[in-house]
Amino acid sequence: MVVIRLARGGSKKRPFYNIIATDSRNRRDGRFLERVGFYNPVASGAAESLRVAHDRVDHWVSNGAQVSPTVARLIKQAKAATPA
Repeated sequence: MVVIRLARGGSKKRPFYNIIATDSRNRRDGRFLERVGFYNPVASGAAESLRVAHDRVDHWVSNGAQVSPTVARLIKQAKAATPA
């Protein structure tokens, strides 16, 4: 089953997360099918903290991908921040 979840990157005490589509059997930071965005919880100043490719997320969900609860919250947050 394909899931859309976070993969951790960055150095110690400076987390950075990629939002990825991957097979549920793969490791958290292992192989993935596609990177559909990123989340930087420690972004400061004018740095972008969240970017999501909504069209790609919709594509994966329409093909049966499950979205993790954290990524669902981030997608909702990104849609609210994007002007309509």
